[in-house]
Amino acid sequence: MEEMIETLPQHTCSWLKDKMTMYKYQDFWAIKRHLEGGIQAQQSFKAEPSDVFLCSAPKTGTTWLKSLVFAIVTREKFDESTTPLLTKLAHECVPILEILQVKEHENNRKNSGFPLVATHFPYASLPKSVISSNCKIVYIYRNIKDVIVSNYHFRREAFKLPMEDAPFEEAFEEFYQGLSNFGPYWDHVLGYWKASLERPDSILLLKYEDLKRDPTSNLKRLADFIGYPFSVDEEKAGVVDNIIRFCSFENMSNLEVNKTGKPNGGTLENRLYYRKAKDGDWMNYFTDDMKEKIDKLTDEKFSGTGLVLK
Repeated sequence: MEEMIETLPQHTCSWLKDKMTMYKYQDFWAIKRHLEGGIQAQQSFKAEPSDVFLCSAPKTGTTWLKSLVFAIVTREKFDESTTPLLTKLAHECVPILEILQVKEHENNRKNSGFPLVATHFPYASLPKSVISSNCKIVYIYRNIKDVIVSNYHFRREAFKLPMEDAPFEEAFEEFYQGLSNFGPYWDHVLGYWKASLERPDSILLLKYEDLKRDPTSNLKRLADFIGYPFSVDEEKAGVVDNIIRFCSFENMSNLEVNKTGKPNGGTLENRLYYRKAKDGDWMNYFTDDMKEKIDKLTDEKFSGTGLVLK
């Protein structure tokens, strides 16, 4: 497989001092590690109707969505004092399809009984069984300008580059050209959006900003959709509010595991997944020309869809 990947079109990110190379596969870009796991999943992963797939492009609210859904699904087994989210990053609690071995995930699903799996793969590149099984798919998306800024800082800090050595202008230009991990971002969102119109009973789209604005209604909507609805008694007992509070950025970012740990013995620090979680941070980085440029392209890409990413 590695030899095949090396034959694909390549792009090395100059703003990261050539420390990250992406490969173009099935019309999207990804780093080699993600492609290897994702292609293996395409070939052998067998989804079940009870599975719940949490899908997203990077830096769109994935960590928050995983925390919320994990808390929803496991609330009868764990409470705030026993949940694995106290000792593990959300990305360890909800396995990532393109990183974990397929067999390992199937064993986890069998042993734990938790039907959760996450992926950054575009809709068109999901394993065929994910579609044919009619399992639930939840897709989260976010204001593209905040995605660009979040992606910039995550990659820069992952490679331990100070801002003066990683020009934001270059990072912006690459993203604008569609050269981002699992990008182009517009195509990623459009793929899931179109699928949600065709399969509304199987695919739910959540906008990050809407989830922040009205977490209660959206959490109940999410729980209903994946088949774990809150009872009237649970709502009266404050279960919904407790999940929202526990999974909030303020709480999760202050847990010791998310300040000092590293997931699965890797090199990335957990703290990198908790930067700001604020809307509109892009205004601290974008020039007027950048805003005009990205807004124009986004308007062109999403014309007639009703989607708003700015």
